Amino acid sequence: MSIVNFSLEGKVALVTGGSRGIGRVIALAFAENGADVVVSSRKLPDLEVVAEEIRATGRKGLAVASHIAKLEESTNLVEQVKAEFGRIDILVNNAGTNPYMGPLIDAEEWAWDITVNVNLKGPFMLSQLVARVMREQGGGNIINIASGAGITPSMLHIYSVTKAGLLMLTRVMAMEWGKYNIRVNAIAPGLIKTRFSEALWKGTPAEDNIAMPEDIAGAALYLASDASKYVNGETIVISGAGAG
Repeated sequence: MSIVNFSLEGKVALVTGGSRGIGRVIALAFAENGADVVVSSRKLPDLEVVAEEIRATGRKGLAVASHIAKLEESTNLVEQVKAEFGRIDILVNNAGTNPYMGPLIDAEEWAWDITVNVNLKGPFMLSQLVARVMREQGGGNIINIASGAGITPSMLHIYSVTKAGLLMLTRVMAMEWGKYNIRVNAIAPGLIKTRFSEALWKGTPAEDNIAMPEDIAGAALYLASDASKYVNGETIVISGAGAG
């Protein structure tokens, strides 16, 4: 018997933003450690590729197209997962957006609304739906992928504000839902080499010396497993040197 249990055997995980980058790698890490995994994002063809990679590990993989900012689509997503697997043990809120990188003083309402809806409102509404399932089944784990930009102000402006909100949402949900045996934690990555963040690193001195999505997957596996069964309402910062 292992002293520290990282196994996800028998668990069902749902990973949003699962078609590429951090979400894809987390989904595959979960499958490699025993979980059946559902990946969601807006575009089904990209998701199907990841679902096939999950099935190649010997686990069940399901791709479901769903827009995190649309409540009706999140509701349908949860219903599909329940119909296919009967339960949801792990939710990773990884989907995110950053359509505007300019200063707050020049930001237009559309930029605020899109960023808040995807990065904060969407994860809240999906977490609420999933938490109701977890409450009925006796517990579960929710992991929010935030950002170091939500801890230290950065040039990402509105994005930073939404990720700071997600970190507080993590703590509030953990406090409220702990009585249902639902743990809620967050990961705050620094700059990660993904297509999502390409504008920040491509062609810069940092390009060859920044973290990869795989560097986030280990923390996600830890939080999803019984290895962290007494960890709730916490944020793991993965930046190499600091929060930014």
